[in-house]
Amino acid sequence: VSGLGLTCASYVLPHLLAWGKGREVGDAEAAQKWGETTQQYFELFNHDLGRPLRRILGKERELRAILQAHAVIPEPVIKELLDEIERQAPNFRLMMANIQAMVQLEVPDGAASLEPIEPGEVVRRIVDRYSPLASEAQKEITWWLEPVELGIVMSSSSAMEHIVANLVDNAVRFATGHVEVKISKNPTHFFVRVWDDGPGIAPQYLPHVFDRGWTPEVARREEKSSPGVGLYIARTMARNYQGEVTVESLTQPDPDHHSAFLLSLPLQAP
Repeated sequence: VSGLGLTCASYVLPHLLAWGKGREVGDAEAAQKWGETTQQYFELFNHDLGRPLRRILGKERELRAILQAHAVIPEPVIKELLDEIERQAPNFRLMMANIQAMVQLEVPDGAASLEPIEPGEVVRRIVDRYSPLASEAQKEITWWLEPVELGIVMSSSSAMEHIVANLVDNAVRFATGHVEVKISKNPTHFFVRVWDDGPGIAPQYLPHVFDRGWTPEVARREEKSSPGVGLYIARTMARNYQGEVTVESLTQPDPDHHSAFLLSLPLQAP
């Protein structure tokens, strides 16, 4: 399913984006119509791939439950296959979300949609989603709020979830053993800090981590293992909501080596 999604995306999206950019957009109405058409194409594409993914995950969990109910210890190859399905599910969801975000970023600017949300609930969903993946890799994710009663903020639940999911996915991939997510606020903004105890990012590369297409493999002149759009999308989406994403890092051999990404968003609509 992941391969099919990536193949379809690599074929469909360039055509859609090239078609949209190649058109002569005479006014805002024509541009908006193009954006809506592109989004409709993606929603159909996302639905048709999302449905089989949900069925596969449902069958995977059903099989685990049957094995547990009958006290059956599965063969190593079966357990490995089930674990691989569980590991790849967040990756596939994030890939689809990133494709959708890239489509949305090509749409002409419009009014940001805001709603009352609880940041803690958004972060909890993401941590629950990535905890099995982290555990499989012998890593741990912890999160907390400061203050505990953060309250309701006016923001976009989908945008915040997408930004934080990219940051957590990145942290889980590069952490040595621990990822921490902290939510806090001041009188005007709330913050989500995603910290990991990985090897850190060299100072000369810090200005480029949000560049579209940049990955650590680029610095090492190796073949890229990801398209390198997650952090670019995270910062761009945050700025669309008058927020920001920043990074600070210490590298090995410093004993406190780590990377930390900080998302800041306004508490209320500007």
